[in-house]
Amino acid sequence: MASSSSRNGGTRGGSMRPISGANSSNLRSSSFKSRIPSSAPAPRRSSSGGDNGVPGRVRVAVRLRPRNADECVADADFADCVELQPELKRLKLRKNNWDTETYEFDEVLTESASQKRVYQVVAKPVVESVLEGYNGTVMAYGQTGTGKTFTLGRLGDEDTAARGIMVRSMEDIISGTSLDTDSISVSYLQLYMETIQDLLDPSNDNIAIVEDPKTGDVSLPGATHVEIRNQQNFLDLLHLGETHRVAANTKLNTESSRSHAILMVHVKRSVVEHEDSVSNETDNSSHFVRPSKPLVRRSKLVLVDLAGSERVHKSGSEGHMLEEAKSINLSLSALGKCINAIAENSPHVPLRDSKLTRLLRDSFGGTARTSLIVTIGPSPRHRGETTSTILFGQRAMKVENMLKIKEEFDYKSLSKKLEVQLDKVIAENERQLKAFDDDVERINQQAQNRISEVEKNFAEALEKEKLKCQMEYMESVKKLEEKLISNQRENGKRNGEVNGVVTASELAKLKESLEEEIKLRKAAEEEVNKLKSQSTLKTRSGEGEDAGISRLQKLLEDEALQKKKLEEEVTILRSQLVQLTFEADQMRRCLDRGAPGNSYSDTDSLPSRHSQARESVNGQKAPFATLCEQVGLQKILQLLESDDANIRIHAVKVVANLAAEEANQEKIVEAGGLASLLMLLRSYEDETVRRVAAGAIANLAMNEVSQQLIVDQGGISLLSLTAADAEDPQTLRMVAGAIANLCGNDKLQARLWSDGGIKALLGMVRCGHPDVLAQVARGIANFAKCESRATTQVYEGVKSGRSLLIEDGALPWIVQHANDEAAPIRRHIELALCHLAQHEVNAKEMISGGALWELVRISKECSREDIRSLAHRTLSSSPVFRSEIRRLGIHF
Repeated sequence: MASSSSRNGGTRGGSMRPISGANSSNLRSSSFKSRIPSSAPAPRRSSSGGDNGVPGRVRVAVRLRPRNADECVADADFADCVELQPELKRLKLRKNNWDTETYEFDEVLTESASQKRVYQVVAKPVVESVLEGYNGTVMAYGQTGTGKTFTLGRLGDEDTAARGIMVRSMEDIISGTSLDTDSISVSYLQLYMETIQDLLDPSNDNIAIVEDPKTGDVSLPGATHVEIRNQQNFLDLLHLGETHRVAANTKLNTESSRSHAILMVHVKRSVVEHEDSVSNETDNSSHFVRPSKPLVRRSKLVLVDLAGSERVHKSGSEGHMLEEAKSINLSLSALGKCINAIAENSPHVPLRDSKLTRLLRDSFGGTARTSLIVTIGPSPRHRGETTSTILFGQRAMKVENMLKIKEEFDYKSLSKKLEVQLDKVIAENERQLKAFDDDVERINQQAQNRISEVEKNFAEALEKEKLKCQMEYMESVKKLEEKLISNQRENGKRNGEVNGVVTASELAKLKESLEEEIKLRKAAEEEVNKLKSQSTLKTRSGEGEDAGISRLQKLLEDEALQKKKLEEEVTILRSQLVQLTFEADQMRRCLDRGAPGNSYSDTDSLPSRHSQARESVNGQKAPFATLCEQVGLQKILQLLESDDANIRIHAVKVVANLAAEEANQEKIVEAGGLASLLMLLRSYEDETVRRVAAGAIANLAMNEVSQQLIVDQGGISLLSLTAADAEDPQTLRMVAGAIANLCGNDKLQARLWSDGGIKALLGMVRCGHPDVLAQVARGIANFAKCESRATTQVYEGVKSGRSLLIEDGALPWIVQHANDEAAPIRRHIELALCHLAQHEVNAKEMISGGALWELVRISKECSREDIRSLAHRTLSSSPVFRSEIRRLGIHF
């Protein structure tokens, strides 16, 4: 066995020392990734007072290229110069038939190792670190023609399994970031003859390197930066860059790279650090929540495809190619010297000897997580080059970097968030004030109406009593006048004496009558007073209404007090916003003055706090079933209606994952989850919510009972509207998958067609994405299969006859994609054609649309036996198809 010094740098004469237990455990670990342990000792602080770091050694893997055709002929009588022991992570180098040297690496990859395996053990840990906020480097080193470009830069246009590290890294980065809050940009360069050239802009052929005099960070401000939105955009850039890279034909390689290719991926991610609520100093009973601190993490992934080292007498380089070879060998030699100096802790590292070493200063001995893959060939003719490559990798394993996360406060985002919260509070306050004013106005109006009604009723009653008293008084006076006249007539017939006596008696009666009238008048006046007292009582009842108005006024005063408190809270938020804006201005001025000590003093402890928060969150993760048991399905469904967009999105994702399990589907539907998902699809325009909601509906649509409920609740129409509005391929794939599942239900054929489900399915082909087209093809195949089963049956009023797919114009698209390059699309379309052909009424239209030729091809060339037999049986059993085949003279 090789000692630790042997595997890191090799020893002369093959002498080896035992491997220490710690290093042995590291070398024999199943993962190539060097994780940051949660219980690691306190990381050391740099002398300049920067952030804390975590040590991380450069990880090195070796990959053996299989023999090529020339080597099979020339070295047929010789054994390979290397022997691999991947299970022990060892490599034996044969010096001759008797003597061998053994080296150990972090990973040993045989000639049969797949591109996926190489990516997982070499580059994936680095990509994951980049997503966590660290810088990362993946580099390929080796002799020319040993497969460096194949390992790192293979695009895999013909075979996706052959994709290299560049393509697979970008796939993971895109899937691990959010297009809404994060950003990804790319620069693609080549170092040719000690000149940095832009592969995305050939006119930019002399880019200068700029170094920060305080931090030592290297940047290329003159390089082209292109923002990446999807994987296809990235592949187009790689194609463009490959066309501009310098390559030549040598004896060792027909397409030998004559420059170092450098792909730089810049990732900007937004994260949030939460803080606990605090008490107000003036009032211990009132609390307010301090806003969360948004952070921005900036990381960089550098992928380096080094040009191959070569010996001139073997490569046959001459003329200009000879100058290129000298430049390549000089830059690689400078890189080897720097690695030796760093590994041996030399006080001087010659970084400025080459532009390559200046660009990679953060990768070796810096703050980046670095993985190196060295590629070798099996031929004994190149034993010297193979030995040099192995020793280079061994020396690189001695280099230890200090990994650091680069993050800063996002004051702009926090200020914007506070402004939005302030606007919401003001709008809510105005709404409450308006509602209160409306209530007060309504109550006042009701009180005025009641008072007016009471006054009107009192006036009418008083007027009636007054008229009644006046009538009684007039009648009494009239009777007295009549009696007086009758008495005067009787007195004229008597003499004076008798008249005097009679007159006296009459006068006495008259007085009595007057007294009675006076009593009656007093009684009338008492009645009037009684009515007045009643009027007074009614007036007092009006005063009771006034008391009600007083209570309303008191309520108004209470609401005014509450308004004052709300205004105080608004004032607090405004002051907080002003304070944060002031801090942001202070920070900006400090940065402009170039005082890093002041600008970073308040943030030194943030990486550790955020790391602890992330570990705490990771420690609480549980499967979705356990989460459902602990929280409760009903509470999870209630979160779908949350006002917080992030909470709503996470709740939809949890429901979608739960719906993926058949055991949970019935529970979700019974708890109202289907209705909530349809409501999200109807109400929200957020692309993420709609995509995940459509995916959850697609999972529920796999259950027959849920399918009927989806149709009854208008789900087909909602899915059709979403298909018409959405542009995101993943959203369209989810919607197409949901409709495709519904197409497999025989009883829903008519409803699916009448609600526009088939037209929506066909409309999504505009996207052109293979995954979307595969779901569309699957839906068409399911629908056609159900139609073929309904040839002699009737479902929901759909009679056997002309296909509804043909009526909606699906036949041209089906014929066009019957021989699609994508196997899933082709298989579903072939199956759909066979089922459509079983309807005799469809035969003529299929012949005129060109489907007959595809059916004949399917019966002969289809890779699946069952589909091929079905096509042959269908053509043989149809009189129309047999007649047309005979007419055209087709043999099948």
